[in-house]
Amino acid sequence: MIKLIIGNKGSGKTKKLIDAVNAAAKSSPGNVVCIEKGDALRFSVAREVRLIDVESYGISGYDEYYAMLCGIAASNHDVTHIFGDATKKIGGGLDGIDGFFKRLAASEDIEYVFTVSCDEADLPSEVFEVAQKL
Repeated sequence: MIKLIIGNKGSGKTKKLIDAVNAAAKSSPGNVVCIEKGDALRFSVAREVRLIDVESYGISGYDEYYAMLCGIAASNHDVTHIFGDATKKIGGGLDGIDGFFKRLAASEDIEYVFTVSCDEADLPSEVFEVAQKL
C-alpha cells in the first residue's frame, strides 16, 4: 500500500510524516524505516525508527531510490513501514514518479508513505492508480 502526503513547501507535509512515523513505531510489530534527504528528522522521529539519509549513499533518481527500497525490504523481512520524505528531491522531479510508485505497488507486505512537494494536480494521474492521498 502506498500513501502520499501531497502539498507545496510549507504546507505541513513533514510534520504529518513525523507523526505517522512515530505512530507506526509505537504500534508496529516489526521495523519502521524513514528515509530522508539530509538529517533534518534526526531528533524528530522515535529512536526505534531506522533513519536513513540518502545523501550518505549517493542516491539520486527514481531507479536508484527504488533499488535502495528493494534492498531494505529484502535485507529485513520484518520491515512493516517505509516512510520517505522529500520524494521529489530524491527522484529528481516529477518525471518518472508514476513508474516509481507503480514498481513499488508490487510490494504488498510493506506500507509506504511518501511526501511529495507539489500541487496534487501536478502529479500524473497514473500515480493515483496505485497510491492514495493521506
